[in-house]
Amino acid sequence: MELIEFISYGLTDIGLVGILVYTLVVTHVTIIAVTVFLHRCQAHRSLKLKPIVSHFFRFWLWLTTGMVTKEWAAIHRKHHAKCETEDDPHSPQVKGISTVLWKGTELYRETSADRSCINKYGHGTPDDWLERHVYTKRSAWGVTFMLFINFFLFGIIGVAVWAVQMMWIPFFAAGVINGIAHFVGYRNFKTPDSSRNIFPIGILIGGEELHNNHHSHATSPKLSSRWFEFDIGWLYIKLFEFFGLAQIRSMPKNPIYDPEKNIIDEDTVEAILAAKYELFQKLHKLVNKVSHRYRRDKRRLAVSSKSGQNEASSSQLQLILSLRDDFEKIWNHQRTASVEQIIVALRDWCKEAEMSDVRGLQEYSRSLHMLTLQS
Repeated sequence: MELIEFISYGLTDIGLVGILVYTLVVTHVTIIAVTVFLHRCQAHRSLKLKPIVSHFFRFWLWLTTGMVTKEWAAIHRKHHAKCETEDDPHSPQVKGISTVLWKGTELYRETSADRSCINKYGHGTPDDWLERHVYTKRSAWGVTFMLFINFFLFGIIGVAVWAVQMMWIPFFAAGVINGIAHFVGYRNFKTPDSSRNIFPIGILIGGEELHNNHHSHATSPKLSSRWFEFDIGWLYIKLFEFFGLAQIRSMPKNPIYDPEKNIIDEDTVEAILAAKYELFQKLHKLVNKVSHRYRRDKRRLAVSSKSGQNEASSSQLQLILSLRDDFEKIWNHQRTASVEQIIVALRDWCKEAEMSDVRGLQEYSRSLHMLTLQS
């Protein structure tokens, strides 16, 4: 009878509500370990954690996921380097949303088996005795140990709890973030990829819901950017910092408009790089506004047969489309151009914008002259 009771209830008898609370707590700790340790600390080096915190997260991930730090960081870095190309480990645009959502774990394993990829992108991750001989070499031991822990605590129901733990990261991180967050949601920044913010309140997946924000400022430890957005991962980081357990390495500087500044210089370039996707978005809104006005005028002028005005409106539209493309080309080639070359190209672009008859472009150009970084 005692054996049957043990198999049914384990060493505890806390009821279904207690087991549900336990499941939510342990899966939440795993999510925080992924977003704070693996993602922000290891993959992007945006903060430094004290050894006691890092060791806890490494042990916890070994226990609850079996994931290897070097492999996770390498795969994520490759995703940023090759985003939405054939070489992206998990792009829904290339592999299909269904594949990434439901087979994210298989895509992860496929890339982790490519040792040249792991060695190329996995630099700087832990490489001590524990990492080499336990967390990497014996990655299956941790999740097996977790199975026994849950079984001893809750009996046969503990096996179901363990199954939920094993599916939590593969579904939410490998599936939802890598799939849905590049497919559906809203965008604060016009990044060159299709990244989306799934939901403004980032609690369930530790703040990773704010994926478009992350792709805009990849090295920032804070994923929220607007007043109504909440990143619980950032809350934990600030708590760690308060208790001296974390050191924030990188925070994007805020671009500001200085009315007394009226020159395109190195400060302008740095400020634009810090907010280029937001500036791209403003320029695209301006283009959309002119395009909408052109279509409206075209219909109206077609009725009145004023072809001359119609041609002028069309010419204005072509000009603004050309300037939009030229502005983005400057920053698409930033890695191969010197700062001096970028400054010259930007000054030439501003001259063209200010010589146009488009008021919005002229104001946009003047705002660039005032742009600088907050000291």
